[in-house]
Amino acid sequence: MIDEYQEAKKVQGVTKGTLYEHALTLRNFARIVGKCNSKQITQNVIDKFILERGPEVKRATLNKDIRNMKTFVYWCRENRYLNGNLKLKELKLEEKPVKSLNDAQVKNLLKTAQPYPSMKIRIILGLGTGLRRGDIESLKISDIDFEKNCITTSSRKTRKSMGARPVPAVVMQELKKYHDCSSSEQQKFFTESFNYKRWKKICRQAGLFDLKFHDLRNYADNPIMPSKLTSS
Repeated sequence: MIDEYQEAKKVQGVTKGTLYEHALTLRNFARIVGKCNSKQITQNVIDKFILERGPEVKRATLNKDIRNMKTFVYWCRENRYLNGNLKLKELKLEEKPVKSLNDAQVKNLLKTAQPYPSMKIRIILGLGTGLRRGDIESLKISDIDFEKNCITTSSRKTRKSMGARPVPAVVMQELKKYHDCSSSEQQKFFTESFNYKRWKKICRQAGLFDLKFHDLRNYADNPIMPSKLTSS
């Protein structure tokens, strides 16, 4: 039955990666509840799998297993291997605490990034504007109005125009300094790609081992933020 299920998914054009994830879920299912035929897959068996699989993995991974099992159960019903009305509901993810840097951490982060101008200006943009990393990477020089202190761009995530976003004057000053050292022929604000290894190195040296670039956005809501983003 499982082999037939996998072949059916291949015919549907499911990617190798997804097929592997489904196969892994079914292997874990068999490991926990034992091998069973379609008539033996009951609500109790499904519940046992979820309860015993839970402590082994993070909740997001458990939810992925639940989604894979739902797909498998639906296929079994479609092919009349199963008749019972089995319920599989994803678990609510635990809310992660919002991480926001304090002023001393911001100062140390910028000081550590000083030898890497393109990375430092990315950090300033993240801290000062709240833009996502993808939106920062796609910035064009024409998106930046140095006179009116604003940035007009489209979100890569939502594909919608975000309109003119006001930028603190101190941030715009740093952008202008960086731009003045750039080639007059370039269209993109950054000509080199984001260097993840360099970002992690800066974070380690600043003592911010688990900091994600996305966390910088939370600092943009700080009312005294602009005065902290200086080049010194």
